Amino acid sequence: MTLELSSFDFLILPGRGNANAGHWQSHWLAAFPNSSRILQASWDQPDPVDWIARIDSAVALAPRKVVFVAHSLATAAVVKWAAEATAERHAKIAGAFLVATTDVSNPDPAFDLVRPFAPVPLQPLPFPALVVASRNDPRVTPERSREFAAAWRADFADVGELGHMGADAGLGIWPTGLLLLGRLLAKAR
Repeated sequence: MTLELSSFDFLILPGRGNANAGHWQSHWLAAFPNSSRILQASWDQPDPVDWIARIDSAVALAPRKVVFVAHSLATAAVVKWAAEATAERHAKIAGAFLVATTDVSNPDPAFDLVRPFAPVPLQPLPFPALVVASRNDPRVTPERSREFAAAWRADFADVGELGHMGADAGLGIWPTGLLLLGRLLAKAR
């Protein structure tokens, strides 16, 4: 059975600062039918209440099953949304592709702007999910990424040393990511 990308609404959720034209999320946005970027009121001073409300609104308006494609801080927003959302909203989610989770509880002052997203819920997600982690991500240790995946009952993919997997990583359309997304979509059908 062939899985059609047009069967889903892909909600692209960039992290703090948004995703520029060179970011893999922007490439996917251009390539996927039925995809849209969730825009935030403030990319640089992120407000979890606003980010979560925008996710909920986008899910409510989506005409098809939703696949979250979240990067960095947006992974925390997705998990917080899932902890608060109704069963009706959960039923609309086909899966969550969670890349470069940010450890928002890290006490380092470099994390001060994202700490309002703490604590990240550590309960099973009510839909299939895949946590994609890099071994040298400055925003989260590989061990912490594995802890998140285990708590959320998500699959886990170690993609080697790709840093934070943002635009600076030069991933382009990111073929490995597409293969991993295909693995998640196979569970979503």
